[in-house]
Amino acid sequence: MSKKVLVIGGGAAGMMAAGKSAENGNDVTLVEKNDRLGKKILISGKGRCNITNSADIEELINNVPGNGTFLYSSFYTFSNEDLLKMLNSLGLKTKVERGGRVFPVSDNAKDVVVTFEKYLKDKGVKIVLNSTVENIEVKDKKVVGVLLKGGNKISCDSVILTTGGVSYPGTGSTGDGYKMAKKLGHKIVELKPSLVPLLSEEGWVKELQGLSLKNVAITLKNKNGKKIYSDFGEMLFTHFGVSGPLILSSSRHILDYDYKNVKLFIDLKPALDEEKLYERITRDFDKFSRKQYKNSLDELLPQKMIPVIINLSGISADKFVNQITKDEKRTLVRLLKNLEITINGARPITEAIVTAGGVSTSEINPSTMESKLVEGLFFAGEIIDVDAYTGGFNLTIAFSTGYMAGMNC
Repeated sequence: MSKKVLVIGGGAAGMMAAGKSAENGNDVTLVEKNDRLGKKILISGKGRCNITNSADIEELINNVPGNGTFLYSSFYTFSNEDLLKMLNSLGLKTKVERGGRVFPVSDNAKDVVVTFEKYLKDKGVKIVLNSTVENIEVKDKKVVGVLLKGGNKISCDSVILTTGGVSYPGTGSTGDGYKMAKKLGHKIVELKPSLVPLLSEEGWVKELQGLSLKNVAITLKNKNGKKIYSDFGEMLFTHFGVSGPLILSSSRHILDYDYKNVKLFIDLKPALDEEKLYERITRDFDKFSRKQYKNSLDELLPQKMIPVIINLSGISADKFVNQITKDEKRTLVRLLKNLEITINGARPITEAIVTAGGVSTSEINPSTMESKLVEGLFFAGEIIDVDAYTGGFNLTIAFSTGYMAGMNC
């Protein structure tokens, strides 16, 4: 029997949920407070949209540190392969890049949104833009409708709440859904920034603001010196600390430490071990033997980094290279292989790519995405207390849970 379904939020999860529910023969209305759908999709992947990842399902789960096991039903019911088959059938061509990341062939996130808009139109979903839901109305623990800002009421049999988190509020993710869910009795697990730039203690980091490093390796260690995470790639120095793809990916691994009492070690020359780097520096110093130390590192380091490294090495900037001792060279080698930064916080949650925390998974049926407290109330996407690493995993969660909610509402 056809139901009247209302989806709140027109992001990845909301568009998928609305389309799937309508495909099942329901009368579906999608309410979005922005003037267009998919605003966060449009900025994802630097405007390219990392749709999903080609990893197998076990690997997908392993890349979801925030309650990954909750997603088994979703991922097996509507996998990343199912998502790509669907998008390809709708005319969106995709490609796989490094690390299994999947993008549109066009490298344009807009094409993903346009594909979903076509899907919604074909399935007969009614789209209401520039409209905010203020309240979900419940009678006898069952959804009966919603109240819109301005006083209009819409009656319905089911509501799918896909309002996202509180990251990037300019895209419409301002936490409205958490308030609605809490009002209906749901527990909201503390919201924290995930995949976020990090703050550093050292003053010299500010001197490197704007410097991007490619092909460097990083290691994160806790206060006891235990290794937490390591990776290789690109990073950026900022006025507050460090950012860039490598840092954002690593940040989720230290969320449980509250981004404090953690040391970041940067290997500026990961292709060379300490002995090979020592030999390289020795060759450079032989070549520049009559120069001062401050003028001898141009071929080894970016210009902006040279004064900082000189200062941290403890070797006098004016010392002539042919007077630098073996021990001093060893000190320089260790510094370049283990440039140490103290992490003492993260940027605000509004600047995070993803919100960790949200509606407690213990109160949601993982096989249907329906609330265990209110009949006819469903959740999908970032509003749920699930979050993943970078690489297309968070959008996979949104699409998969959206499909589950749409299929079962």
